Amino acid sequence: MTAASWKPVLARSVMLRYDRVRDTDLLVLPERVVVLKGNAGAIVRLCDGERDVDAIVAELAARHPGAPVADDVPAFLGRLRKEGWLR
Repeated sequence: MTAASWKPVLARSVMLRYDRVRDTDLLVLPERVVVLKGNAGAIVRLCDGERDVDAIVAELAARHPGAPVADDVPAFLGRLRKEGWLR
């Protein structure tokens, strides 16, 4: 499977939650919480198992014209996959 054809989705043991106190998104894992900064939560929300990486990049490029999403987003998703937080 190529990176572009991959349809990322959260791993079964991972939940995405919004923390009102911190005003940020969190990845809640068994025995660990990862604080997501910037637009990371918006990226992870698009990882629904239906969209492939190209569709996620296209959606974010439309939302944020001129942002370097074509390079940054696949790299970010790859890091989350390597950690085991996305499958």
